[in-house]
Amino acid sequence: MKKKIYLASPNMSKEGYEQKYVKEAFDTNWIAPLGENVNKFEEELANYVGIKYAAALSSGTAAIHMAFKALDVKQGDIVFCSDLTFSATVNPIIYQNATPVFIDSERDSWNMNPKALEKAFEKYPNPKAVIVVHLYGTPAKIDEIKEICDKHNVPLVEDAAESLGATYKGKQTGTFGKYGIYSFNGNKIITTSGGGMLVSNDEERIAKVRFWATQAREKARHYEHKEIGYNYRMSNIVAGIGRGQLKVLDERIGQKTDIYNNYKEAFKEIEDIEMEPIPENSKPNHWLSVITLKESSNVKPLDIMEALEKENIESRPVWKPMHMQPVFKDYDFIKVEEDAVSKDLFERGVCLPSDTNMTKEDQERVINIIKNLWK
Repeated sequence: MKKKIYLASPNMSKEGYEQKYVKEAFDTNWIAPLGENVNKFEEELANYVGIKYAAALSSGTAAIHMAFKALDVKQGDIVFCSDLTFSATVNPIIYQNATPVFIDSERDSWNMNPKALEKAFEKYPNPKAVIVVHLYGTPAKIDEIKEICDKHNVPLVEDAAESLGATYKGKQTGTFGKYGIYSFNGNKIITTSGGGMLVSNDEERIAKVRFWATQAREKARHYEHKEIGYNYRMSNIVAGIGRGQLKVLDERIGQKTDIYNNYKEAFKEIEDIEMEPIPENSKPNHWLSVITLKESSNVKPLDIMEALEKENIESRPVWKPMHMQPVFKDYDFIKVEEDAVSKDLFERGVCLPSDTNMTKEDQERVINIIKNLWK
């Protein structure tokens, strides 16, 4: 069987930073819960993105959940949410018994359309929060979106699970809103195997999230609980991996950018293929390199995915929009174009292998398989 090429797999540092921190955890017997690695990972990530406080949690989903809890999102509340995303963005809204309203994408960035967001405010003047996704590592038009939220006095949450290290006008994604979240799942640009981080400049709320995430145990000799808590804290082992990975984040962004540019150069003569756009003022982390095919193309997304699959190469469709998901079919969807942009991108898009473990020869193999479909 031919060598497997992954969509995006974990890539530990060649210097062994991760093992050093994990070994320290073993040597000091701080396996779990918490410990020096957790404290330092919070501090180091906050410093990297330029924000004051961070809470290391068990997943990005847990971080989103805690953001909504910190905003007191509850039954009867409406939360505006990016439509083109993974379900983990939406599920915590449901955990809080609130109601999502999905906002369509715009074509410049594939992210939440500010005009659709304005339209949503006209229909629902008093949402409890807005959560915007920076899709595939490309920043949304976050200053426009934040301006709209500020005008309506509604807090903004950034789902930067896919965009750690990406910047908009020189500022890190995840730091524009009241809360930002990052994910360290196995396929992300850096990984802790699993885990997430909630960031904010609000010291009191981050402290409260840490409290809730450790089962809301009160400071008492016995086990005292006055609130419902969650088992959401990151372990010291996992945080050690994260500290090591953070040291190579800039290197990984460089590798991902090279992968994107290689695809762009290779496909420039195929008129049917368009790369995911890079909006003005944005520096994506290029977590995944994504293409769309023109509607007139004789080659379809499934043709590409099946051709790659036959050669033991992973690829994926673009996220299926939330308004098209059976579980969310009863929730409202706000768009400004007659046809949903998110649906169009889903139907014409393919996520190509974007693995930092790929060699140049591996990527050439992917490129040649795709090019041959046009011969």
